[in-house]
Amino acid sequence: MEYRKLGNIGAQVSSFCLGTAFRSQEDEAVCIKVVDTALDMGVNFIDTALYGAGRSEEIVGKAIRSKRDQVFLCTKVESSLGDGPNRTGLSRLNLMRAIEDSLRRLQTDHVDLYLLHSFDAETPLEEQLRALDDIVRQGKALYIGCSNFKAWKIMEALWGSDRRNLERFSCIQSQYNLVQRAEVEPDLMPLCREQGLGIMCYSPLAVGLLTGRFRRGQQPPAGTVWSGSAVAGLSPGRFDLEAAMTARVDGIVQRLIDIGDRHGKRPAQVAMAWILDHPEITAAVMGPDLPEHVEDALGAADWRLEPDERAELDRVSEMDDLSGNYYLKRRG
Repeated sequence: MEYRKLGNIGAQVSSFCLGTAFRSQEDEAVCIKVVDTALDMGVNFIDTALYGAGRSEEIVGKAIRSKRDQVFLCTKVESSLGDGPNRTGLSRLNLMRAIEDSLRRLQTDHVDLYLLHSFDAETPLEEQLRALDDIVRQGKALYIGCSNFKAWKIMEALWGSDRRNLERFSCIQSQYNLVQRAEVEPDLMPLCREQGLGIMCYSPLAVGLLTGRFRRGQQPPAGTVWSGSAVAGLSPGRFDLEAAMTARVDGIVQRLIDIGDRHGKRPAQVAMAWILDHPEITAAVMGPDLPEHVEDALGAADWRLEPDERAELDRVSEMDDLSGNYYLKRRG
């Protein structure tokens, strides 16, 4: 397993981060086995949030209770459980309540990385930053960052923290994969290089499109979001394979298959290797629901693309539209 510095901070994390939403896995014992398998294979970076009304954090808490010192633990905040107008958003009131709730579910006295899960336009950014600074000063989080922020808002936050001598973002989390390069490459990568921020990439396999299981003109496998099946936390029909599997995307999948065949690797492993070939990227967030999914994903942990193969994938996945999301398209 390769370990990388998280931006400019001293801590090192595995280049594969374990995502723990467990949307397709209802058996808690299996979920815990997934965590155990990842840790046994060298993963030390775990990402969670208020998925499943707190279920994700509760499972992670149980899984790492006796091995907390082995884990660099990240959770995210955009709401807290309960009714009322102050249970959503990133107000000081909600942030201070949410971190206490997360720590209780995770059975720990601190998280290593605390991320704002999405941008809150209703709460002044300074209020958010001062609350995060207090959370760090109280020892409830060691580092902070954000997820799904635009580049200019990240820069505004960094400027505000520097100006007021507040704790600074160390990391961002954004969607990034061969299908969807537009959210990260034009602005976020240069910003993170310049400002020394780590990048965590979620959806590295484009919701499964890059696994090789889905092809243009073919029926999707049953029991997947692309087949119209309901998956916990996701609405049936949200993912339209016919719209998503364009000629461009199918060409990417075929190239992943071709490169994988040369090396005895699966298409998903090739796709992960492409992401981790970017020096700006700290970690790819994998989302396994079974222990064997972990083993499969980590088949790319100690393998590198050849330079010409990286260039080949760069070419076939070139973006012709920097504004669109290529695969999250609703029917109709």
